[in-house]
Amino acid sequence: MIKVELWLYGPLARYGGEADQGSHARVDLELPAETTMEGLLAQLRLPLEEKGITFINRKLSDMPGLAADMGRELLDGDRVAIFHNKSMWPFQYRHEAAASPELQQAMKRQDQGLHHSYRESPVEKVKQDDDSGS
Repeated sequence: MIKVELWLYGPLARYGGEADQGSHARVDLELPAETTMEGLLAQLRLPLEEKGITFINRKLSDMPGLAADMGRELLDGDRVAIFHNKSMWPFQYRHEAAASPELQQAMKRQDQGLHHSYRESPVEKVKQDDDSGS
């Protein structure tokens, strides 16, 4: 068995049962070893269509419509945060969110204009040059 700390945000809090606080739910789960994200969703009866931005151990692991982390095996001590598919990008992760390898691969496979938003843009480059006196 493994222990996982699960946070469900927005309307997904209802899948946390008694832990539902309205805006979120924190649930400590014991799961069989080798449980994947897909298995976790199945246990919660949480439809994939409702799953939005997802983090595992503070790394961005999925975005709506990609299902990038479904095969990801959860490990003992993992912290999983799942936001509703219509939730806004969480404020605390707006700057320099690290993406999991699974999400990076899914973004490369998709030709839907998905780009990691933390690449240096020409505007940022000019601003940095101005700030450094170049």
